Amino acid sequence: MWAFKTLKISLALLRREYLLKCLDRISAAGFTLLEVLVCLSIISIVLVAVYRTHSQTLIMNRSTQFYTTAPLLDQRQLSEIELNTPANLTDDSGDYGNEYPGYQWKISVSDNELSEPDTVSEDMKRIDITVAFNQDELIYNLRSYRYLPQ
Repeated sequence: MWAFKTLKISLALLRREYLLKCLDRISAAGFTLLEVLVCLSIISIVLVAVYRTHSQTLIMNRSTQFYTTAPLLDQRQLSEIELNTPANLTDDSGDYGNEYPGYQWKISVSDNELSEPDTVSEDMKRIDITVAFNQDELIYNLRSYRYLPQ
């Protein structure tokens, strides 16, 4: 009987040790709430940084596209001015229609104003061309001086 009691006690101890080992495995395999919160805060900081970088990239892409396209459009307007007769040359404005949606242009023509008027011909004109995008969100200016005889 003594052997039966020791066998019973040893089986109870074995079960208890087995249960403790199982509980240790379960607690070691999981994460604590603090670890999860730290992980979420790190992920949120990284995602905010990635979002800001992405939005800045989009803004830079839009402005780069504008500052690449605007000089070409200015040259286009300047070519059209040179094709017209000087008598038809006046201030004007408009847009580029469906070809370049959101782009507007404005031309301002004035006489050349230098400190020495004797050296400058009356036919010298100052032409300012402005290309704007998205209701003056981005603006590109070009100033040119042309000799336009009457």
